[in-house]
Amino acid sequence: MFATIAIDELQVGMHVHLDGGWLSHPFPRSSFRIGSSEQIAIIRGLGLHEVRWVPEKSDLAPSEALTDEAPTASSPEPGPTDTAASTAASTGTHTDTDTVQSPTPHDPGPAPVLAAARAAAQAVEVAAQRAALQRCQHQQTLALNACRTTLDAVAQRPAQARAAAAAFAQDLLQQMRVEGDLCIRLLPESGTDRMAAHALNVTVISMLVGRSFGLDDAAMCDLGMGALLHDIGKLDLPERVRHHDARFSPAETAAWREHVAMGLGLGRRLGLSAEVLTVLAQHHEHADGSGFPLHIGGAAMSPLARIVAVVDTYDSLCNPGSTASALTPHEAVQTLYAQGRHRFDAAVLGAFIRMIGVYPAGSLVQLTDDRHALVVAVNSTRPLKPRVLVHDPRVPRDEALVLDLQREQGLGIRRSLPPARVPAAALQYLDPRPRVAYYFEPLAADPELCRVEAEGRHAPGPRMAA
Repeated sequence: MFATIAIDELQVGMHVHLDGGWLSHPFPRSSFRIGSSEQIAIIRGLGLHEVRWVPEKSDLAPSEALTDEAPTASSPEPGPTDTAASTAASTGTHTDTDTVQSPTPHDPGPAPVLAAARAAAQAVEVAAQRAALQRCQHQQTLALNACRTTLDAVAQRPAQARAAAAAFAQDLLQQMRVEGDLCIRLLPESGTDRMAAHALNVTVISMLVGRSFGLDDAAMCDLGMGALLHDIGKLDLPERVRHHDARFSPAETAAWREHVAMGLGLGRRLGLSAEVLTVLAQHHEHADGSGFPLHIGGAAMSPLARIVAVVDTYDSLCNPGSTASALTPHEAVQTLYAQGRHRFDAAVLGAFIRMIGVYPAGSLVQLTDDRHALVVAVNSTRPLKPRVLVHDPRVPRDEALVLDLQREQGLGIRRSLPPARVPAAALQYLDPRPRVAYYFEPLAADPELCRVEAEGRHAPGPRMAA
């Protein structure tokens, strides 16, 4: 519960909240625990008279109260500041006990100090964000190489391919087995191996959806293997029909559809379990019976195949055969919701949209303060407030700070925009890629956010019909 406190009464250990958003102060977050007297000096330099603080989140030692930050009523002797304040009171003038001495010619005053503090804080935050991105890219590169190795072994080394797929799914499961939330991060597309990139995207997001349903380890591993290998039938297709294109002739479409039966045959050669084979056989079936090759309905589809069917469609909308027909991630979610409410399992589609967000990573958006931004990461359980890279012509793109909208009071997303509606300068700065690639990373628990959503976190998760 918030309380207010005069600026002169701030102490190290107080958990405070600064109103006005990130641009009004130099700290990485608007809500934090004061860790030093230097931070108190910066806060006082903001020109505020009082701030909000949270006593129950504060960590105050009784013996330290006001010792370092301000003179107390029990101080035995007044210091220079007290004398100046007393003089000002006796003359009827007003002075701030923190700024009673006039700046000397060598004293730049509070504004340059605040600007320097803000720049230093931003540099630290940018460095931390860059390190986190590099770690995530490294993990994605390892995963993509594992996908390539697995797919390359399917035709000639089936036993090795099966073992590699099982190890890959188990490794992803271990990475996802963390306390707290996982973040879906947008990453640059790696290389030109579209089959491996598609397999990795579908596997990562499918397993995150499975995690939201609370699937057990065995089901998660089957889901990961099925998602990774769902398109192996395309390995036996000519390159020109491997990736579906709306411009395909009926004969080309028929040839492309053969990948399901061909993949099922390869899966049997690999010795895959019945659960994994079912994913290969049913990942193009639909709940309303409009899919292929068997036109079965939702009740006849396996729960794991229902997940892969949704995620495979989403990634194909974002990364189609021709980049000219690619949808933005936001447009792809809209299409799935508008056209797929009856084609896909309702529980799976709902869980997918809740997890990946209305504004998935890769979406171009306009913020409520009219700035343009690119969504670069989405918390899989708090998707409405993603992290965004904001167009700021004053800052080089590689030095731009990624804003976490969960921590920006009063700032949100107004709308999503297609690239054609984003100003040229902003589009060049944000640099959305024609193809999107995803990976995930764990997020450290944030006590403040966890407390706000504590009840929601203990609510039952989504349930999927058997």
